[in-house]
Amino acid sequence: MNVRTWIVAGAVPVVLAWLAQPVQAADRIKVAMMDQQQVVERSVAGKRALEDLKSYSTTRQKIIDSDDQELKELEKALQDSALTEEVRKEKQEQFRAKLEAYQRRIQDFNREVQEKQKGMVLDFAQRIHAAVSAVAQKEGYTAVIDRGSESTVKIVVYGHPSVDLTEQIVKEFDRQNK
Repeated sequence: MNVRTWIVAGAVPVVLAWLAQPVQAADRIKVAMMDQQQVVERSVAGKRALEDLKSYSTTRQKIIDSDDQELKELEKALQDSALTEEVRKEKQEQFRAKLEAYQRRIQDFNREVQEKQKGMVLDFAQRIHAAVSAVAQKEGYTAVIDRGSESTVKIVVYGHPSVDLTEQIVKEFDRQNK
């Protein structure tokens, strides 16, 4: 064998080993998916938070409904033909003031509910991240991708059920958030 043959013979395994590196690295990447919305809806803390948010919204809705009924009664009173012009103007002014207060209250309540919901989402995102990290590290996953849903951006088009960690994450989330 000449020198060139020895160089080629020595270089080929090195080049093949170098080319095989990405394949070996790809073999070590372990990816899973999960559904954050399901974690919130199925975990004990998530169910409790959703119920609290619903109760908060329902309480405000009852106040709005009461104000709405009061406005309807004032409007009906304005239709009374026996009212004097002075009394009618007084009632119209009352109605206008109550309508403005009603509209402000609706805006305030909507803003309050949205802020409460936003705070809950931020809090749960951090807590879910902690549970996902724990499960991923324990199981040796390199990445965990949120599946998304029809109402949000659907990120995973297809994922085999064997790589869906949602149930494990719900259990870990409940364990961390007793």
